Amino acid sequence: MTSVSQKSEPIDLFQDWLALADKKEVNDANAMTIATATPGGVPSARMVLLKDADPSGFVFYTNLGSQKAQELISNPVASLLFHWKSLRRQVRVVGTVERVSDAEADAYFASRPKDSRIGAWASKQSQLLQGMFELEGRVAQFAAKYAIGDVPRPEFWSGFRVVPARIEFWQDRPFRLHERVVYVKNKDQNWEKERLYP
Repeated sequence: MTSVSQKSEPIDLFQDWLALADKKEVNDANAMTIATATPGGVPSARMVLLKDADPSGFVFYTNLGSQKAQELISNPVASLLFHWKSLRRQVRVVGTVERVSDAEADAYFASRPKDSRIGAWASKQSQLLQGMFELEGRVAQFAAKYAIGDVPRPEFWSGFRVVPARIEFWQDRPFRLHERVVYVKNKDQNWEKERLYP
């Protein structure tokens, strides 16, 4: 296992930890909590799936009408939390948020199973739903519309990238003497590494 102290670049360390989690976690090693807030500071958190992580940031996709998307559009900062219980590790990320490019969103959308693409069209995410029959009817409507040919990406569906300013790695140790290392971007956009008390 790669320890916190062995990497100078936090994304390299994150990729190592995620690769190990892929082997050890029973479900969705790429699951992360994303915390957003309204412009007035009211927080909200939910689970989403990480779809890409590289030095430019951490990417996930969603309906742009969803609560999280609306909060990110009006207050473009977020916090992420990865918790891998089987590894007794977690990673916390704080950063600004930007939309992915249309080309990125198109490419990822095209890679999804057709039923998932139909579901994206059918769901009015975060809006009131009268019953499952209503949702099933919308799924049937769009399945018929796109029965033949490609399913294009809806304009209301895209992705966000959390551009990290701070990444903290936490690793369990005996007697609650846990290892915590935080990487912080300095004014020159280089990473500085510091240790924290557990």
